[in-house]
Amino acid sequence: PAGTVPRRRPPRRDMSCGLTLLLLALLAAPAQAEGGTSAEEVKIEVLHLPETCSPKSKKGDLLNAHYDGFLASDGSKFYCSRTQNEGHPKWFVLGVGQVIKGLDIAMMNMCPGEKRKVIIPPSLAYGQQGYAQGKIPPNATLIFEIELYAVNKGPRSVEAFNQIDKDSDKKLSQLEISEYLKEEFARDGKNRHPSVHDEILADIFKKNDHDRDGFISAKEYNVYQHDEL
Repeated sequence: PAGTVPRRRPPRRDMSCGLTLLLLALLAAPAQAEGGTSAEEVKIEVLHLPETCSPKSKKGDLLNAHYDGFLASDGSKFYCSRTQNEGHPKWFVLGVGQVIKGLDIAMMNMCPGEKRKVIIPPSLAYGQQGYAQGKIPPNATLIFEIELYAVNKGPRSVEAFNQIDKDSDKKLSQLEISEYLKEEFARDGKNRHPSVHDEILADIFKKNDHDRDGFISAKEYNVYQHDEL
């Protein structure tokens, strides 16, 4: 859907319905570091800054925001979050590809109550292919007006990692993930076939254990470069 300007598919519903954001984050493939940088940059204009600007958003935080999107070429509006989902602000994790790269950049170091107007070049939006479903043509420069409401700890935060890492060895074993799954299944109370546990466990390690050593290291789990574990 156009609501969060997605970049990758969500986890399958039959496996993840009703589970927490932390588990959904493990089921989703982490954003990988990209080689090289674009010569183009996001231009940011702060329209309103609250007297108390804390906490400031960082990669991995869970944000709640409204935003309107416009085509720079003619000023036409292609998206308004207030007309979606009964007007509720959007929730998404910052910096992991749930929104276009330009928005991930534009909403860093932003505080609750802050408003920004940002200009995003095509290379940090939809590039040469455009986004036909969202009525965005190829090579389109985009303008977003953003109002941020909340900044919360995200599902791949240090706190989330430590919640699963029971023995505090800075890596997640299959046993630790398995126990976490059992706790989540018990908490959400849905009846699942026992095979679902094994399927989800395998999926988590397939997507997160990049060196295939049987553990999910802090580096493999924690896609947020500025967190310290």
